[in-house]
Amino acid sequence: MKTCVIIGGGIGGLVSGALLAKEGYKVTVLEKNAIIGGGLQTFKRRGVSFPTGMHIFGGFQEGGNLRKLFEYLGVMDKISLRPTDDDASDVVTMMDDGLTYKLPRGKEQFITYLSSMFPTEKEQIKAYIDKLFELSEEENLFHLRETPADHTTHSDDFLGSVERLRNQYITEPKLKALLGYLSSLFGGDEQTTPAYIHALLSTLHINGTYQFVGESQQLADALEKVIENAGGQVIANEEVVKIAVENRQVLGVFTKSGKCYQAEKYISDVHPDVLLRIIDDGAFPTAFKNRVSEIPETVSSFKVFVKFKEGAFPYLNHAHFLHAQQESAWPRELMFVTPPQENQGDFAQTMVIISSMEFGQVMRWENTRTGHRGEAYESWKQAMTDKVLGRMKQLYPGFCDKIDFAFAASPLTIRDFYGNKEGSNYGFQKDSRNLILSQMSVTTKVKNLFLTGQNVNIHGLCGVSLTAIETAEALVGRNAIVGKINNFWINHS
Repeated sequence: MKTCVIIGGGIGGLVSGALLAKEGYKVTVLEKNAIIGGGLQTFKRRGVSFPTGMHIFGGFQEGGNLRKLFEYLGVMDKISLRPTDDDASDVVTMMDDGLTYKLPRGKEQFITYLSSMFPTEKEQIKAYIDKLFELSEEENLFHLRETPADHTTHSDDFLGSVERLRNQYITEPKLKALLGYLSSLFGGDEQTTPAYIHALLSTLHINGTYQFVGESQQLADALEKVIENAGGQVIANEEVVKIAVENRQVLGVFTKSGKCYQAEKYISDVHPDVLLRIIDDGAFPTAFKNRVSEIPETVSSFKVFVKFKEGAFPYLNHAHFLHAQQESAWPRELMFVTPPQENQGDFAQTMVIISSMEFGQVMRWENTRTGHRGEAYESWKQAMTDKVLGRMKQLYPGFCDKIDFAFAASPLTIRDFYGNKEGSNYGFQKDSRNLILSQMSVTTKVKNLFLTGQNVNIHGLCGVSLTAIETAEALVGRNAIVGKINNFWINHS
């Protein structure tokens, strides 16, 4: 059998492993945490389950890219998903004037609704949304199309900034702010973030979003079974601490437990900064190491997890985004969801509230570890939690009276949990002014070592899963897997 060791059991590692398992590889996935899955992991507090990430996502509509991929992997019937409401797939409240916008599912419905809210911008709205879908068509893998062997060229709008693109079409300031409601989900700066990231994320949401019913861990477990059923294994609590390289070829990886794992091919699903710390010094040229160290990270976040009193707060079948003026005190933006449970009724059991936060806010505790950060940190964290809940009370008076218990996670928690530098939510920052800086290839100068994960291409469940296809194809051949996914869909749809 062909063999492959994957360092990191996040979404990218598990999807890459499952794809290679179907290609006849014996795959071994090594995960440092006690639970596999990365952003798919769930954890329990007082017996109640909370998701760590993957709160809202697209791509699962009929013919959607993720639906096709996971049908091909044979896991769609192993996971339970709930679509958000057709008439309110995303909801946005502009705190400046208190107006709430219920954005419907579907391109035409989305355009019609926004046009009714901003009738003087009707033509511009249609042109802008059409442009977003047009830009998404430039990304072959996003549509599971075969990629040409020669270099793909992109339009100026594709590579230009989000702000530049939007200013070409939209003049109304409030509409501009509303159309930027997803910026918190790519952690970018609209003045510098490339428009293609905004276009891909926007089209995913416009086509309709979904949530896991119950624990998001179910997808990680299903992918693990695909690997195991093909003779592979997924091992948790097995942190790789050294990658031995000779003549630009990996010879084996050594774990904290003292074991050595060897294979023909190796895939890294850890942050490139972590990879460089554990691989032999001569594996990569100095120029590459310097470039990785210079790439800025996307913003981190502060998360508040809420357990409601029974029957106290209504279940919301959508993601809700809050935006306040830039001059407002933190938090200026929030995104919150009420994760659906099995046999979900009218009331929510839990809520996750997320607000962007720079790592500088917690820099003074950067050398501490979870549970041992001191009283000053705990006091600071409680003050930040109170600010988040205060913002929620502006939208829902009496909100805190409905809470059974609440707790928070800071950028430090996220850094330690995922192993990301500075607790970055979305990996490396993409900058339209210098795209080459943050571009990472799935292939490396080490002949049998490949990369996957959110620092390559696009982040999120969709972006990371599609990158896993590219990584797997680097081992088995260009377009080999995309072709099989599409043929499977044609034959089974």
